[in-house]
Amino acid sequence: METVIILVFVFGYLAITLEHNIKIDKLIPALVMMAISWALISLGIDDFSQWFDSAKHSLMENFGLLPHEEKMHLMEETLLHHLGKTAEILVFLLGAMTIVEIIDYFDGFSTIKSAVKFNSRKKLLWMFSILAFVLSAIIDNLTATIVLISILQKIVKDRDIRIWYAGLIIIAANAGGAWSPIGDVTTTMLWIGNKVSTGNLFMYLFVPSLLCMVVPTFIASLLKPFKGDLELQEGSDKPKNRFSSTMLFLGLGAIVFVPIFKVITHLPPYVGMMLSLGVVAIFAEVYSNSKFALSSTAEHDEHDAHASHSPVHYSLSKIELPSILFFLGILMAVAALESLGILFNFADTLKSSVGLIGTEPEGTIVSDLVVILLGAGSAVIDNVPLVAASLGMFTEALDNQLWHFIAYSAGTGGSMLIIGSAAGVVAMGMEKIDFFWYLKKISWLALVGFLAGAIAFMVMRGIL
Repeated sequence: METVIILVFVFGYLAITLEHNIKIDKLIPALVMMAISWALISLGIDDFSQWFDSAKHSLMENFGLLPHEEKMHLMEETLLHHLGKTAEILVFLLGAMTIVEIIDYFDGFSTIKSAVKFNSRKKLLWMFSILAFVLSAIIDNLTATIVLISILQKIVKDRDIRIWYAGLIIIAANAGGAWSPIGDVTTTMLWIGNKVSTGNLFMYLFVPSLLCMVVPTFIASLLKPFKGDLELQEGSDKPKNRFSSTMLFLGLGAIVFVPIFKVITHLPPYVGMMLSLGVVAIFAEVYSNSKFALSSTAEHDEHDAHASHSPVHYSLSKIELPSILFFLGILMAVAALESLGILFNFADTLKSSVGLIGTEPEGTIVSDLVVILLGAGSAVIDNVPLVAASLGMFTEALDNQLWHFIAYSAGTGGSMLIIGSAAGVVAMGMEKIDFFWYLKKISWLALVGFLAGAIAFMVMRGIL
């Protein structure tokens, strides 16, 4: 049965990558493979000899000896656990996307557009890459990608050029998230699990992460798509909204507040995002002089939405729900593989096949190879279960350099495929980027950056 579930995932994965060839939207195979995978688990629950306890990040002992009813109950609890974790991400995404759309409702991005006094493709590339690197460390790589691609869509007119910028934003955002404890979900896992501390994470990973961003950006700046000048979006003929700058800074400030709220309250990020959305919505309603109501479902015509209806409702109607559903499908499908212990066994087999041995110099070299392979693996499947598996694979103490390398590798390795990271999945949905286009044009840049940062980490490890 495990083989059948793996095949379902593989065929679903292929259908996603071949979206443009088979003319089927990628959210459909994502949802189908998720539903079929969990249905097969439910029907064949008695055939499985192991089960992965996601809460404890370890395989359960004697799962095969449990009675059928207890196995079913455990499966339902696990499904609910994964749905809860996925819902946290989706609600967070909805909040961030809504804030971005509210900013756009008030024409807030015109403030940034007016600040861009140049149309050099190369300068614009460096601007977005640096912004992605810095912002992702503060507001996490997922939100930074959403914000920057939203801004990009308001500035760059030609989509064929815009997707090149989006590809480099993905690389820069994932690189920026690796050196911050709140920049990437896998780094956060290691931070919460007392494997890395903030100070040492910055000391060991800032330079490798910076190189992971700078090297691909520099190489890309020499390529044809980033040479010459760019045709920018034409400014709107309507007069500038007098609240545009206020809503821009309020919206971005509200998003930046989310990690601060998390540190203070220890609540999941989506709670802070909902608070931020609520605050931004209050100002939006006041500024638009419309009745404050978040639950109204009145139908409206998009052409007079600005004049007659709530900016919050209008913004919610502009959100890319197919991207949200695609994210639900892909995460829950990976969760099915994780629950059966398949991903854990993959990581464990990786370790044993390479032959991890002690802490001797040759053992360190082998450990590095395992971690690099984990980084490459995170480009194919979700990096969260791989990092969860590494938490059980290695027993090194707090701030051991192995944990820092895992944080770097898992955080940046996903850039090598567009569906290898949350930032990539969101960008794929927002810009309808083709899997094979990314594989051909961007993946090699991400690989070069990943290896440059890995080499820099190994050098720094010997110096510090």
